[in-house]
Order: sequence, then structure tokens, then C-alpha cells
Amino acid sequence: MTLGERQGDEKNDSKYCGVETEFNDDMPLLLSLNIHGGFDFVVAPLMDPAYRPSLLVSSNGGSGVLPFVGSDLVLSPSQWSSHVVGKISSWLDLDSEDEMVRRDSEITLKQEIAWASHLSLQACLLPAPKGVTCANYARCVNQILQNLSNMQLWLRIPLEKSDDDDDGGRSPNSMGEEHRDSWEMWNSFRTLSEHHSQLSVALDVLSSLPSVNSLARWFGEPVRAAIINSNSFLTNARGYPCLSKRHQNLVTQFFNHSIQIVLSGQQMRNLPTGTSGSNSHNNNNQSEVIEGMQRHPLRSYLDYIAYLYQKMDPLPEQERFELGYRDYLQSPLQPLMDNLEAQTYETFEKDTTKYIQYQRAVAKALVDRVPDEQASTITTVLMVVGAGRGPLVRASLQAAEETGRKLKVYAVEKNPNAIVTLHSLVKIEGWEKIVTIVSSDMRCWDAPEKADILVSELLGSFGDNELSPECLDGAQRFLKEDGISIPSSYTSFFQPVTASRLYNDIKSHKDLLHFETAYVVKLHRVARLTSPQPVFTFNHPEDLTKKSNHRYKKLRFEMPTDTGSALVHGFAGYFDSVLYKDVHLGIEPSTATPNMFSWFPIFFPLRTPMCVQPGVPIEVHIWRCCGTSKVWYEWGVTSPSSSPIHNCNGRSYWVGL
Repeated sequence: MTLGERQGDEKNDSKYCGVETEFNDDMPLLLSLNIHGGFDFVVAPLMDPAYRPSLLVSSNGGSGVLPFVGSDLVLSPSQWSSHVVGKISSWLDLDSEDEMVRRDSEITLKQEIAWASHLSLQACLLPAPKGVTCANYARCVNQILQNLSNMQLWLRIPLEKSDDDDDGGRSPNSMGEEHRDSWEMWNSFRTLSEHHSQLSVALDVLSSLPSVNSLARWFGEPVRAAIINSNSFLTNARGYPCLSKRHQNLVTQFFNHSIQIVLSGQQMRNLPTGTSGSNSHNNNNQSEVIEGMQRHPLRSYLDYIAYLYQKMDPLPEQERFELGYRDYLQSPLQPLMDNLEAQTYETFEKDTTKYIQYQRAVAKALVDRVPDEQASTITTVLMVVGAGRGPLVRASLQAAEETGRKLKVYAVEKNPNAIVTLHSLVKIEGWEKIVTIVSSDMRCWDAPEKADILVSELLGSFGDNELSPECLDGAQRFLKEDGISIPSSYTSFFQPVTASRLYNDIKSHKDLLHFETAYVVKLHRVARLTSPQPVFTFNHPEDLTKKSNHRYKKLRFEMPTDTGSALVHGFAGYFDSVLYKDVHLGIEPSTATPNMFSWFPIFFPLRTPMCVQPGVPIEVHIWRCCGTSKVWYEWGVTSPSSSPIHNCNGRSYWVGL
């Protein structure tokens, strides 16, 4: 039974809730009790916890049958793969000082993973590392991962971090257990395991939570599950389990990031008789007795988690549209070298918000350009450069109609296929006397007259990354000296992020080229570590005699002090543009235009992720370089340590002129 259905998010794995169980050698009964109790899967031990390889060897020479929970035949293959996550023995200590314990742990780990793989389980839960070092544990796990097929290994990590600010800051001499950040344990383990894509995290959610900034780091990490013990719950006025507001917000974020909830522990209090305390919110509860079996002791906790899931708002239409693009790396467009296809035009043209903003900008420009008393006598010359299939032409004409201004439009487009559509549009709409179609590259066209207003939609995810500056510089020669460019300016922004999934996707290509390419991507499983900062600004029209489009910027980021350490996998890029006066358009998170989907952010990866300690700044340098036939970016980090300069001379990624 799932937690519920959320409109537009039917494929979200977080609607499946699991339960952590103790060892039971009757696996069919264990599964039946928990599935009928409302859970979707069990996290169950595969091996008798009393087993030790050294004891087996000493008692019978090592020839005994391993004490697994029955044979593979006790459940069907689909039951094993769909309803069981293997729980690796919690006594394992692969970094123990005791050689026998360490050796027993190594052998048992490999035996249990081999058995889980034989059962075709989708995942196994590894116990949390013990002590301050995990080198041998990580080495053994990495060995296993080299030959593991598709199974995920979830490393159990307690969600804890001591707050340095509680007592005015940590003293230089406070070390060890006084300052504990479990993220450091995870980072050490995954670094030793070479950032393997099949190694992920199961967070143990405790009754006390770290700061909001500290929690936010984890959403850029490969967290697959969150284990919530019953002792983390409070009791409401009616005597039923509930969670604190902070825990509720955290669980909702887990749901939004496809992180599955696993309940653990025992029923902490005697609950009132009757149905669940969340029954007023959820009418799908089963009766006290299910098919003759006693009600599951954690059923009230499950009902509460289901209530939290079901009370989430449905996904907005824009989010539903973007679901398939989440964390999917796309190469940026080459707008000058390549002609867009009809399907690409179709997608962009559906973004009504963008064209409403353009229409507002053109309307304001027309009113400023032509006083009301001259509206019937003056005809404004407007040029749409890069007209595509005509959406900006339509927006401009609607602005003219709205303001009562007369307009003469030149639609300049280099794509011969789009020109066919433009001619058809002009004929259908009856614009033949108003709109002149020009089949030419704007940089080469010899305009018959100069324009009052120049309108373009050449912006990329990073503002200038689709060569808007170069194109508009070429078109500026046919704009009047007092003419208006829409957009009039645009600025790019940079932001350090944790993005484990994106890093692993790029790493899977096993080459330099992919680490030196900037990707357009709908960022989802990322942690934004600081606020974005502005990078390059371009203004139009510009004094071309004094200007170069080459740019360089050094940025210094400082993470909030309560975040703790974090891993920077790269930098997210955004843009914000001023179309005209107070009409803006952009995707920079703090000022993003609502309900607009034409642009996703851009991601600049780092070849080697960089660990940033609290209080240490991140210094990054970025260059926009211009050659005779291409434009490209180079980027590199100089603090907390130095990285190579990425994409030197545009060897891996560039945009052709």
C-alpha cells in the first residue's frame, strides 16, 4: 500500500514506505505481517546476528551451511526484488583494532552481499562506520562495488552535527566527539570508494536536527532513504504520534526529492484504542484487525507519514512539464551553427510567460517612443532579429494594438525552414502590409532603413552563452542612435553547488571532454551552498568602438557558518535580463520569473570535487574568451585549493560564431 497518490508525481519512489525489522528466520511470515500492516517493503537482516565465521570454522572446520534467513525459494523472485532490502549485520566493524573481529567482519560483509546479489535485491543497507576511521570498511565496499551488478548499497549515516554557534563558537581545542559532523564520515567513505554511483546514503533521522543550512547539504548527495525511529516522534493532544514542525518540513523535502521513508523501532507509547489519530485526515485506514492479524505496532506512525504525504500540494503544471528533465544533462544549443528543429521551436513557443513579458516591454517602449498625440501619424520601425517562427512578431503587434501605436515590422531569420513558417503565418494573419520577412543572418543583412526598436530572444541559460552579444553587436548598425534594444541588458550569475548525481553522470563518460563542458540542466538533486553572485553584464546598444566581449571575473563565496563542510561538484549558472526599464526576465533563483520554462540553469563541473571546510572561502575564476570562429568559457578554483583551469583554449566546449 503506497502512502498515497500525488497528482503529476506518480513515478516518485518516496510514496513507498518501508519498515526496519529484527532478524526472523521465517521470512514469508515476516514479509506478510509487514506488507499486510501497510508497509511496501522491509529492511530485514539476511544473516543470523549470532553468526561469526571464526566460530563456524572452529566448531566444524568451516563446512557448515551459512545461517541465512531460509533459502531463495521461500519467496518468489519478485517478492525478493520488490519488497526486501537486505540489512547487513550491524555488528560488523571492519576497522576494529581486534584482528579477529576485523577479519570476521570482512568475510561476513562479502558473504551477505553475495547472497543479496543472488536474491536480486535492489538494495542493501550497510551499517554506519564505527570509530573515527573507515578506511578498511570503504576499501572492502569498493572491492565489492567493482563487481556488483545493479544493486545499490545504502550506507547508514546518522543525521547529526553539533552546532558551533550554540556556545558562541567552537574553541580551538575542542575536538573529536565535542564536534561531530556525520557528513564528514560520509564524505570520507565515498571519497575512499571513488565516488561510486552505486554507493548511496540512508540517513538516520534523530530526535534532534541540525541547522537548516546543514540539512540542505544532503539534498545534493545520493540519499536514497531516511530511517525515522519511533523515538523521534512526539505525541499529539489525542495521544497519537506526530512530528515536530522541523521534522515535518524535512520529511516533505524527502518526499520532494524521491527519498523513501523507512520506519524503525518499537511503539513508544500505549495508543488510544480505535483507529489512528490521523484518521480525521486520512479515511483509508484499515480496521484494527487485518485478515485475522493484530494491527501493526507501527501502523499509527505509518498513517502519520501517509498524512504528511497526502497533504502536500499537487505539483504545479510547470513542474510536471519539467519532471523528465530533472538532473538530465543537455548540451547547450549552437544557435549560429545549427538550425533549430520544429519540435524545439514548439517547446519554446509554449512559454507564454516569456512572451507576455516581451509584449509588456515592447508596449512600454512604444509609449515612450511615440507620444499619445502622435500615435496616429508616426509609424515605429521595429526589427525582430532571430524571429524564429514568429512569436516575437506576434507579441510586438499585440503590444502595438494594445497601445494604439502604428508599427512596421522586419522579421529577420537565418533558418530557411523557419522562414517557410513565417510566410505562412503572415499570410494567415493578414500581416502582409505590416511585416516584411528577411531571410538572412542579422550580422550580414543590409537593412533598408534604421530601426527604432530592436527585439531579440538570443539569451541562453548563462545570458551570453548563445552569443547574444556577438549577434546584437552585428545588428546594432541598423539601430538608430537613440534606438531601443529589447533586452537592454543581461547579467550572468554563478553559484557553488553539491551535485553528486550530475558529477557521477559526467564521470561515467571517463574522459576529459565531458568534465570541461557546460551543461543545461533542470537542477533538482542539488544543494545550493551560497547565494549566487553576478558574473558578466552586457548592455545594448553598446559603444562598439570601446568594447570587447572578452570578460574575466574572480568571485569569492563564503558558506553560512552553520552549514559545516560541503563538497563542491561544480557551479550553477543563471541569468537575469532587463528587457526594458522595469520589465525583467530571468532564472536567477531570488528574482526568477515565475512559471517560465524556456531556460534551465547551466552547470559548470569540476574535474575533481572540492571539499570546503567551515570558514574557508571558495574562490573561483571564470573567463569568457573570444576567437575568430568561436567563443568559449574557461573556469578554475583557487581556494580552498587550486584546480586545473578547465576548458583551456576551448578544447572541449565552445560555441561557434
